[in-house]
Amino acid sequence: MDERRAETDRSTDINSVSLYGEFTVAGNRKVRCAVSLTEKDLIVQRLTSTPVGRNKVVLSLKDCVGCRAYRGDDNSDPAAYLSAYFYPLKRRWMSSGVSRQRLEQCFRLAALQDPRANLEEAEKWARAVRERSARQQYLRDGVLVRELSRPCRMMLLVNPQSGKGQALTLYNNHIQRMLNEAGVPHTLVITERQNHARELVKEADLSQWDALVIMSGDGLLYEVINGLLERPDWEEAIRTPLGILPGGSGNALAASVHHYSRSSPVSSEELLLSCGFLLCKGLVSRMDLVSIHLSSSPRLFSFLSLAWGFVADVDIESEKYRHVGAARFTVGTLVRLASLRVYRGQLSYLPAPEDYNNQEALKNNMTLHCNNQTRSLGLCHPSRDSVRQNTFHNSCHSNNSLKVRRAESTQSRASSKAPSGPPDSLLLPLDQPLPADWVVVQEEDFVLMLAMYQSHLAEDLLAAPEAAPDDGVIHLFYVRAGISRAALLKLFLAMEKGAHMTTNCQHLVYVKVQALRLEPFSPKGIITVDGEVVEYGPVQAEVHRGLARLITG
Repeated sequence: MDERRAETDRSTDINSVSLYGEFTVAGNRKVRCAVSLTEKDLIVQRLTSTPVGRNKVVLSLKDCVGCRAYRGDDNSDPAAYLSAYFYPLKRRWMSSGVSRQRLEQCFRLAALQDPRANLEEAEKWARAVRERSARQQYLRDGVLVRELSRPCRMMLLVNPQSGKGQALTLYNNHIQRMLNEAGVPHTLVITERQNHARELVKEADLSQWDALVIMSGDGLLYEVINGLLERPDWEEAIRTPLGILPGGSGNALAASVHHYSRSSPVSSEELLLSCGFLLCKGLVSRMDLVSIHLSSSPRLFSFLSLAWGFVADVDIESEKYRHVGAARFTVGTLVRLASLRVYRGQLSYLPAPEDYNNQEALKNNMTLHCNNQTRSLGLCHPSRDSVRQNTFHNSCHSNNSLKVRRAESTQSRASSKAPSGPPDSLLLPLDQPLPADWVVVQEEDFVLMLAMYQSHLAEDLLAAPEAAPDDGVIHLFYVRAGISRAALLKLFLAMEKGAHMTTNCQHLVYVKVQALRLEPFSPKGIITVDGEVVEYGPVQAEVHRGLARLITG
């Protein structure tokens, strides 16, 4: 045994090992392993006569979501058990690329005859694995991202009708187990109708939860964000960390969160596992929200997109193909291409400052409030004096799981009708002329106008490759009339990989802006905000940097 241990130690930096033990594999007591825990890895070496390298497994603690110690069902067995749960990136079996795949390591600890002593040893290991895993923080562009408090209490809202109607099944098959493995207590809420989530979070006692998680398409998060900003205590409420799990047909924000983790593209259940893993890691970033003003409707807040023309038409007209999931947008695009339209209107915008991206370096001065704690992260507010045009012309339901306690404050109820949300500093009323520093697009005939503030428009559409959750800009795209059907189709096919900016399409224009105004000329049409139909007519928008909190892992 000493020779085998020495051989294991020679293949591992013994100075970095904080725990070492020899255990049997649960389910096969004949297989014995030497297990080493370092600051970054869990190293498992089977103790056999074969060479070390063939039986050695190194598991990064960055991929670990949880670890637990427990006794078995047989009371006569003095052993304790240790289970660690990993979701490492592995190559797909039948296709290229990598995706997260579940891996459980389970060991039997029976060195002593005392069951309590064995359990204490297993608990010591479990704590050590969890603590070292939690220390594997990620730096995003040099900024340490905030971590959720532990244990983190989550409200998980599921729309059982979203997408193919499989959200609840996906929760039962994947997410419930992942959250349990990570030791994350959560309350399941099944939405019953449109705006149910909006009404719920508007009245809920948010002190019960550390995070609100949405498992649906993007529409449910749109409800939650606007519900939070309609509260009298909106300034505190909107700081509640928000999580997203793909359960709909679009899943744009879920795909964006996966993209921000710098992982290779995935879809369907692989995207769900990735987002579930990032949720369990619990790292929180700031997220921009965009204030939307319509002619006569109340102000709205958007986290994803504002669309008019081709994209809005496809989004809404493809609802009839919802049963095919994400493929509905492909079908809708082909149908709309067959009868391509021109949309007339006036588009204006306030360009983003030239040095906006350079100001990211100032983030160390920003304050992030999360779970009533404060952390320095950095925030800059650009001067409008530094504005210049920065444009790219492409030369190319039943809820039986929860009874929400409602806030009983009379003062809160009395003030619920007061305007809420941050004031807009760049927008004038829609019936007033634009300021002189705005740019008015000369063309009045368009095929589409798309304003994005996340990277993805759908699971497989990387519409704004340069977007970040808190970059403080609106990524504005518009396509001028005159583009052929073939060129437009090529544009959307290239968008799957974010390559549409290099298609040499003369009709595509891209510009980073702080605010915009659209005034359609036609009396009828479709405008969407985060994929939801809103009042048709003049609309304007302004970005509010880092207003919300997003769990990005």
